[in-house]
Order: sequence, then structure tokens, then C-alpha cells
Amino acid sequence: MTWSEIKLWHRLNNKQFPYRFIRQKPIDKFIVDFFSPDLMLSIELDGGSHIEEKYKYDLKRQEKLESLGVRFLRFSEEDIRLKIEDVITSIEYWIEENIK
Repeated sequence: MTWSEIKLWHRLNNKQFPYRFIRQKPIDKFIVDFFSPDLMLSIELDGGSHIEEKYKYDLKRQEKLESLGVRFLRFSEEDIRLKIEDVITSIEYWIEENIK
């Protein structure tokens, strides 16, 4: 795991959220960074090394997983490093808005 993945994992895994998250979860033939089965939510971290081909692959992968009912939130590693509280607030907001 990268430093940003570790930092986010500690926040997702510390019981701050009422939903369980799994890291490196296989779904279909893909692996997502963090996944909540109760929310059907994948949280993906995009690193600085996301060149255009990787970005296109990620979008196709996301499209396939969305067809299976998986929903996505994406954050950059820079967001995690510099604005982790904003990231956590965004996740909390997403949960409030999407889970009634």
C-alpha cells in the first residue's frame, strides 16, 4: 500500500464510519482500492503516475463495475496527503446523500 492508501485505510477502518470497508477487494476480474459491501461503494485513489492509458483503463474498469451496481468515489493521492479531512467529509456527505 502507498502512504496515501495507508492513511485513508486508517481513517476508514477506525470505526468512524458505521459501514465496513475492505481494502483491495476483488470484484469480477478487477480489484478496487477500498470497498464497502453494504454501500456498494468503491473508493479509489488515483496516484501521480496515472498516465493517459492507465486513466482510460480505470474508466473502462469503472464503467464495467458500475454495470454491476458498484458506485465510485475517486480521490487523488494529493487529496489524501493535503486534505484528508475534506476527503473524509466528502465520504460522509456521499453516505448521507445516498443511503436513506
